[in-house]
Amino acid sequence: MRGIIAIRIFSLFAVTCLISGTIMNLSNSSEAQLQTDNFFEADMGMATEDTAPAAAPESRDNTDRKSSKDQSVELILLGAGGFSSLLLGSLFSEIFKITVLVSLFTPLVSKTKSRNDLLTRGRILGYLEANAGIHFSALRDSLGLANGVTAYHLQVLEKNGKIISWKDGKLRRYAISEISKSKLETIRNPIMGTRLAILEVLSNSERIGISSSEISKKLSISRQLMSYHISELRKYDYIDSISDSRRPKWILTNLGNNVLNSSIIFEN
Repeated sequence: MRGIIAIRIFSLFAVTCLISGTIMNLSNSSEAQLQTDNFFEADMGMATEDTAPAAAPESRDNTDRKSSKDQSVELILLGAGGFSSLLLGSLFSEIFKITVLVSLFTPLVSKTKSRNDLLTRGRILGYLEANAGIHFSALRDSLGLANGVTAYHLQVLEKNGKIISWKDGKLRRYAISEISKSKLETIRNPIMGTRLAILEVLSNSERIGISSSEISKKLSISRQLMSYHISELRKYDYIDSISDSRRPKWILTNLGNNVLNSSIIFEN
């Protein structure tokens, strides 16, 4: 909320600078044109008079106009630079982009409410239920929505307690609020690296199973490291043995298969 207020104040400041600079620039141009017209009129009507003493005031006027023009240019550049910084920040950080969209565009979208709003939110809820942990840009592209529309509806849904969100580096991810704690924990802390590779190997072996030494050869890792990862995966019930021998073959459990699918979706 503080970020939204800060961006709105910053944007108001940038707009004020642009408007003030533009008005000052137009005013300076009008004054310069008026003084030029007056100069030519006086020059034609007083050709025989000595006009040398008037040079000093004219010089001061020119200096004042130059100073005022510099100020107007500085204000315009300051305002343009402010909006440019918002744009650049949005390009490099999805979280910052969402904050900008919520700050500047959702007030405009909220004033154009229609019956389609409920349908759009229903689509978002349905998609999040099937794709928990999806990030903002992927959700927007999948549903074919505009940035401002997506940000607005997500804000409304989260405010009403229908969905939850969390930061993941430069991304913001979403899920329905009714998601189970175990599934949410899995999504927030997906299996990655070597353990994900082990689950993928076991998934390819289906129900036949495969031994630790075979997995070790496929992944080119030491037996000691393989033993450690197998122990950790078994502790969380992601894998199970199909025999009680000293060198059992391992298979994926249903939970392990769900974790694998969630991790693959999460990486994409």
